[in-house]
Amino acid sequence: MEHINEEVMQLLVDAGLVENDMTWVARVAVILVMLLLIFVINVLFTRVVMPMIHRITASTKATWDDYLFSKKMLRGFCRVIDPILVYIMLPLAFNDMPQLLVFLTKVCEVYLVVVTLMLVNTFLNTLYMMSNEHEHLRNRPLKGVYQMIKLVAVSVGVIVAIAILMDSDATSIIAGLGASAAVLMLIFKDSILGLVAGVQLSANDMLRPGDWITMSKYGANGFVEEVSLTIVKVRNFDKTVTTIPPYALVSDSFQNWRGMWDTGARRIMRSVYIDVTTVRFCTADELAGYVADRLVDGSLAEVGHPVENLKVYRQYLKNYLASHPEVDKEQMLMVRQLQPTPEGVPVEIYCFTTTTVWPEYERIQSDIFDHVLAITPRFGLKVFQRISANCGACHGNKVD
Repeated sequence: MEHINEEVMQLLVDAGLVENDMTWVARVAVILVMLLLIFVINVLFTRVVMPMIHRITASTKATWDDYLFSKKMLRGFCRVIDPILVYIMLPLAFNDMPQLLVFLTKVCEVYLVVVTLMLVNTFLNTLYMMSNEHEHLRNRPLKGVYQMIKLVAVSVGVIVAIAILMDSDATSIIAGLGASAAVLMLIFKDSILGLVAGVQLSANDMLRPGDWITMSKYGANGFVEEVSLTIVKVRNFDKTVTTIPPYALVSDSFQNWRGMWDTGARRIMRSVYIDVTTVRFCTADELAGYVADRLVDGSLAEVGHPVENLKVYRQYLKNYLASHPEVDKEQMLMVRQLQPTPEGVPVEIYCFTTTTVWPEYERIQSDIFDHVLAITPRFGLKVFQRISANCGACHGNKVD
């Protein structure tokens, strides 16, 4: 660069435009010419080059060039041109003032580092916008990765700027920082852990923005709004916001309901407790009545041995669920008896609804159990209910 400046200076001296001992009038003239040249180049880039590039990108079918050559990216690139031109032309104006030239050159180089970091930041923001539009990348938690790259870029830029101001090699500064690596690790602990956790979450597809997760340890029960370098923001169903460190999602356990949304079905697993004293064998007339009313098929009446009313009840519930229009027939459907408890015999209904919408799911579940509770006495069974003092008083019974 210095060799080019010397040749340009010599050409100007030979042409008689400047002298070796430049006066302040000539110096100001050179500075004005430098500023005019910078202004002209900026106008040409803004008025000619940028519109031409936009016309070219608009005529292509690809969308990535619309992002990479957007106004923000081109303006960021234009900002880099100014310090480069100033750096080239400074020796023309201050060739006979070495101390001032060195100072202005350092300022110009530091400014070049700053605008370069601004361009890198704009470029990373553009990549993040492109990834959000991409079909396979939009649901990946990449924001933390981009933030970590920005942090590294800023750190490198600061080191380079310090090296410029101190007239030292950047590698020596990095070597000096190596001695304080433990302190740096402590300062950037959350960022480093967040980066590692973000890579694991993305690589294993454990979490995406928009997923419904529950994590009782942190009181989180809602949809993931943002996955950044240091926090995962969850909007709970009560409209509160819970923030979770990304590394906690890797080290601790959390529940992701994405599989339910992808399947399009949501599980119902609830039990009704039957009073043990009401379980008995059905009479032949009762079985005939159940078959006549189409509550069960005739196979139970033909088994040749007494049939329990609880068994008939379970078969009815299974047939009822199998014919229910809002129960998914492709998923597991089961009515089973669980271990008896002091509250009675649990009869569990296990099935899946055809929708994952929460209000619709609750309505379907309530409708099913409204019918279950209403049909239970038809089979000579009673749902267990703990008797309270108030309940006894209502029926005129004396409660000791």
